[in-house]
Amino acid sequence: MTILDKIVDRKRVEVAEAKSKVSLEELEGYPLFARNCYSLKASFLDPQRTGIIAEFKRASPSKGLINGHSTVEDVVKGYQEAGASAVSVLTDPDFFQGSLADLTQARAALTIPLLRKEFIVDKYQIAEAKAYGADIILLIAACLKEKEVEEFADYAKSLGLNVLLEVHNEEELKRSLFDSIDAIGVNNRNLKDFIVDLAHSYDLVTKIPDNYIKVSESGISDTDTIKKLKMAGFQGFLIGENFMKTEDPSASIKKFVEKLK
Repeated sequence: MTILDKIVDRKRVEVAEAKSKVSLEELEGYPLFARNCYSLKASFLDPQRTGIIAEFKRASPSKGLINGHSTVEDVVKGYQEAGASAVSVLTDPDFFQGSLADLTQARAALTIPLLRKEFIVDKYQIAEAKAYGADIILLIAACLKEKEVEEFADYAKSLGLNVLLEVHNEEELKRSLFDSIDAIGVNNRNLKDFIVDLAHSYDLVTKIPDNYIKVSESGISDTDTIKKLKMAGFQGFLIGENFMKTEDPSASIKKFVEKLK
């Protein structure tokens, strides 16, 4: 059983428990459910922004604890001030030490798009994302059937959410190209064994239709890599551990962006 299999199995149990405590109808009554989402595309087109999706991540299955001291509010504010185009917040509790409370705290601090970084296996989680303040949801092709990708993306769009589809290879990409998807991210980290290889981005960039925002995810640790990925055709760059593993993620992204300029 791969790490992804373990996460998905645990996620199904977690979702069933959540549904037993809070109904979908109750989620729809949460104050944040009615808010209009920020546009991911508009943020990427803003010349004052960098194309970076900066991530708040305390831990991961491959690295264990990455940062146990920085607060959500301080980090995401620093990301926004440095010019991030969007902020990603991990909400998985068991493998990444995240929570939905982290998402709501980030929302209160931000005026740019917020991504709920989660392993979505049920439409209920999409409603949760809206209810807790997300603007963007992540759909991971590796753990969803083609029909599920389409159904989940359509539902997200009906709620006004932006959709980021994550793929790892050409097969996942080809079976997941739906009009309800806003951005396609190439994860350079294989979720089955967590090995990182930027070749995945370079291999797939020209195969992603130009009507989608193109995002390279994981393994980006220096500004030269971003410049090369931009030249290849990417507009977005999801960066997590590179900032979070430092003592001060806000200062780290600021230095990174200054060098990028």
